Amino acid sequence: MLLTTGQAAQELGCAITTLRRLVRAELLPGITHHGVRVMIPLDAVRSLAARNPAPLQHLDADEIAVLRVDAARPTGESDGEWTGFTASLTPEILLKALRGWWRCDAASVAAGGVLPVTVAGYVVALLTGLEQWESNAQGRRAFPNALLAGYVTDLATPTKILTATAPEERRLADQLLGTRLPSHSSGPIAYVSTAAEHG
Repeated sequence: MLLTTGQAAQELGCAITTLRRLVRAELLPGITHHGVRVMIPLDAVRSLAARNPAPLQHLDADEIAVLRVDAARPTGESDGEWTGFTASLTPEILLKALRGWWRCDAASVAAGGVLPVTVAGYVVALLTGLEQWESNAQGRRAFPNALLAGYVTDLATPTKILTATAPEERRLADQLLGTRLPSHSSGPIAYVSTAAEHG
């Protein structure tokens, strides 16, 4: 059975604009187009609706930053430079698109040890290696030594690609990828408590 974006959003209990972020980021399998309508398989939507919250209580830090992004788009600064997340991008391009430049408290981001990346409240990638950062003239921060520990290519299953070499980072990526991690912020970076009630 196929749902319109409106029906899928209602099933998930989210806004249509939120659902469209997942579609644009190429995270939902089996999407078809009927004229101007985007149709989404009911099974994929129900899988997302039943997804567990991120197990943040297992992390060492009391608080972590969360990078909230939309579908990847060219930055316009140079050819091949992107910002945001799209499942079809290569790991190398994804890392460049996610490691900066963001308005944030860089020390707080680094203290968390990990930076989950979310699209529409679902963890789609995980960055580590955040100990060093750079600043630009606009007050934004980038993390040049960040590592992509893993990402998802299909959020419904979810299908996880673990790219970290360190066993602990692979374990964290496996635990967090594809889980629900709602956060609230006026900008791309939010800060979330890791206390058990949030996990």
